[in-house]
Amino acid sequence: MTIKEQILKSNPKAGNIHFIAVDGHGGSGKSTLAKLLSERLEAEIIHTDDFAGWDNPTDWWSLVIERVFEPIKNGSTVLNYPRSKWWEDHKPEPAVNQPVTKIMILEGVSSLRKEFAPYISFGIFVDTPKVTCLSRGFERDKGNDDKTDYEIRTMWENWYKDEEKFYSSDSSKSKADLIVDGTKSFTEQI
Repeated sequence: MTIKEQILKSNPKAGNIHFIAVDGHGGSGKSTLAKLLSERLEAEIIHTDDFAGWDNPTDWWSLVIERVFEPIKNGSTVLNYPRSKWWEDHKPEPAVNQPVTKIMILEGVSSLRKEFAPYISFGIFVDTPKVTCLSRGFERDKGNDDKTDYEIRTMWENWYKDEEKFYSSDSSKSKADLIVDGTKSFTEQI
């Protein structure tokens, strides 16, 4: 059975929309997988990074419910929401009239959290070794702010520790319908 067949076989929980959660540690490959799925499934992506930030790493989840899940559940066909800022010079544009598609993807750390269970139809966890996650995260973020390489590495190590703390109390991996290896080609796994 293809991934699309598995997803469409699942029960839509946010109105008549099938929400896929793509979870895993920062730097695991979630965004890459979500983009591939988006193209294959003609699905829009919601990034949890649009709600979280270095200054709010854990308490952002209610914003996703308020600005994404509930509007969709209540029949909204487009989404509008502000995006959080991650560093001093980061000025993200708000999401304006983002279409709601038959399949939607929620991508990001803790997207399979217990608070989202009433809305998620299908969960995927990207399993990637810590050293790979930290290396990818550092490469992505270096040069985005006035921080030194040491400060960025330290931020990523602290972020990973916070993720570990979250996953020890709310295990996304155990809730996943599908676990993929973040070090291998996603096209071969899905």
